[in-house]
Amino acid sequence: MNNEKVKRHAAFVAFLAATVIVFWRLLSMLVAYSLGHESSSHIIIIPAISLYLVFAGRQRIFASPRSSILPALALILAGALVYVLAYLRGSQMAGSASFSAGALSLLFVWAGGFFHCYGSGAAQAATFPLLFLLLAVPLPENVVEQTIVLLQTGSTDISCFLFKILGVPVFRDGFVLSIPGVKIEVATECSGIRSSIALFITCLLAAHLFLRTAWKQIVFVVLAFPLAIIKNGIRIVTLTLLSIYVDPGFLTGRLHHEGGFFFFLLALGILAPVLRLLQKSETRQPGSPVSGSGVTTEQGLARGI
Repeated sequence: MNNEKVKRHAAFVAFLAATVIVFWRLLSMLVAYSLGHESSSHIIIIPAISLYLVFAGRQRIFASPRSSILPALALILAGALVYVLAYLRGSQMAGSASFSAGALSLLFVWAGGFFHCYGSGAAQAATFPLLFLLLAVPLPENVVEQTIVLLQTGSTDISCFLFKILGVPVFRDGFVLSIPGVKIEVATECSGIRSSIALFITCLLAAHLFLRTAWKQIVFVVLAFPLAIIKNGIRIVTLTLLSIYVDPGFLTGRLHHEGGFFFFLLALGILAPVLRLLQKSETRQPGSPVSGSGVTTEQGLARGI
């Protein structure tokens, strides 16, 4: 690593340290919000993932760094303006739209610092890691509530359908399902929003790393939404049937509260052959080392991040 790159890295680290000091209150609120809300539990790991993606692609991203002053100033000023407007509207209220805007303003400032230290070429090469940071912006509470209702509705629909397929009599009243021996409610806590967001992030990363065609990347990411609902429906039906035929404690036991990871793995197992099929359908690019087997993890890391 030459001295020029070392100086630019040091300058960017110093810039990040300065923004941490300036935005300390907002960052503290973001961390607390992430730790206290299922719908935002991913926020604290998003910057770490973006940093890893940049590190993995460092040779391509930082091949010839140079400052891009005008884009940097525009982004930093835009971030400052958004922050001021959010503060005036009450950004201190966690979960509000202004709170989300405050977090977005910080990303504008970070992007501006990146442009200043490394230039437009590096920013273009790091497009995905930089845009990935948008996932660290918490959704406003009203958006989260609407999303949870959609997940509840979809999960209830799928559960009802699966019960009928299995020949289990079921009566539905809103989010309440009544079957012989038990009555269950697909409550807010049963919406599966945390695992649904985790599935979306996983699909997004997998599409970026292992697929080259834009429309196939989009298709694979979009699959996360129906699969999240199907996965949650399978979880509800499984727990209900286990409580009826094995032990009533399954509705309140560890599998109910901590078994989400098992069903998350089930969803990944369904997605794996789909990803493989999309990989095989992609034509080989000239000079590409990729054969009919698709892109490996190492090739994906070297190519796209």
